[in-house]
Amino acid sequence: MNIPSSIWTLIIGVVLTLLSLWYGQNHGLLPVAATDEAVLVDGLFNTMMIVSTGIFLLVEGILIYSAIKYRRRAGDNEDGPPIEGNVPLEILWTAIPAIIVLGISVYSFEVYNDIGGFDPHSVHEAPITQESMTMRGTALAATLSDTPPSTGPNLNQEKSDQAMEDPATAAVRNADQIPQKRNAPGVGSVAPTIGGSPERAGLPPELRVNITGLQYAWIFTYPDTGITTGEMHVPVGREVQINMTANDVIHAFWVPEFRLKQDAIPGRQSEIRFTPRIAGTYDLICAELCGPYHGAMRSQIVVETQEAYDAWMQEQLVASSETLNQAVAVNPADLSPDEFLTHYTKDMGIQPEMLHHMHQMSVE
Repeated sequence: MNIPSSIWTLIIGVVLTLLSLWYGQNHGLLPVAATDEAVLVDGLFNTMMIVSTGIFLLVEGILIYSAIKYRRRAGDNEDGPPIEGNVPLEILWTAIPAIIVLGISVYSFEVYNDIGGFDPHSVHEAPITQESMTMRGTALAATLSDTPPSTGPNLNQEKSDQAMEDPATAAVRNADQIPQKRNAPGVGSVAPTIGGSPERAGLPPELRVNITGLQYAWIFTYPDTGITTGEMHVPVGREVQINMTANDVIHAFWVPEFRLKQDAIPGRQSEIRFTPRIAGTYDLICAELCGPYHGAMRSQIVVETQEAYDAWMQEQLVASSETLNQAVAVNPADLSPDEFLTHYTKDMGIQPEMLHHMHQMSVE
C-alpha cells in the first residue's frame, strides 16, 4: 500500500504535536508552584517547553531520517548532486522561528505584567523626561551610581523611612549608615520592584513583612506587630508585600517554589508582592555570592492556614515579651556579645557560628 507523502506529513505532524503537548505539561523539571505568580510563570515555561520539544523532535527526526535514507551506498563513488538553495524553504524556516519568538515575547510581557512587573504605582510612576532621554550615561546612572542632585522626591528614601518607622525594623537595619540612592532620572525609584497584579494595582497589601539581609542571615520583621524572627510565616491566600534591603553587601531573595527572585541591595529598597496558594515549608536561598559563608545563608518560609498563622503570631508576641523580661534581668558582663545573644538568636534560626563571625567582623 502506497501512502501519499501528504498523509505521512499529517500523521507525523499530529504525533509530534501530541508528544510535545504531553511532555510540555509533564516534564517534572519545576518544583511545586506555591504562589499565584508561580502558576503564571509555569504557564510560560510550559509553553516554551512545548515549542522547544516540537522543534527538537522535528529537527532531530529529519536529521536521522536523512542520515539513513541518503547515506552513502556500497560501491557509490560519485559526488552528490550540487544543491544551490531553496528560497521558499529558507523563507519558511526563517519566518516560523520569527513568529514563535514574537509570540513568546508577547506572552512573556503579559506574564510579567500579571505578576506586577509593570505596577504603575511603584517603580514606573514618574514620567520619562526629556532630560532622561538625552542625558549621557543615563543607563549607568540608573543602575550603577547615584544621580545628580535633585529637588524632586526621593521615592527610595521615602520607602526606607516608612520601613524604619517600625522599631523592630530600625533595630536590625543600618539605614543611617548607608545613604539611600536617589531616583533614576525621569524613571522613579532605583530599587527593583514587583508590585501588585493589575487587579490589585493601587490597593494596599494584606500583609507587610520587612526583610533585612546581612552576612549571613535573613531577619524578618512584621511592622504591624513588631515581631522579629529568623523564619518567615505567611498565611495562605493573602497577598504579601516584602520590603527588602541589605546591611552590607548584595544578597538575593530566592524561593524556587515561588518563582520569584529579587536582589537585596544596600541603600535601595526592593519590593515584591506575592500570594501564597499551597501550605508548606519552603527554603529561602541567597542566590547572590555574598561572602565565604554564602552557602549557609538559608532560611525558611512557612505558608500555613490563617488559623495556624494567627496562633504562631500570638506565640511570637508572648515569646517576645518573655525574652525582653529575661534580657533585662540578665547581666551579660561576664559573657561575650555572641555568647549572650546565642540564647535568643537560636529561636530565630541564626547559627552560633554565623553570630560569632559577624561579631568578629564588627570588632575588626
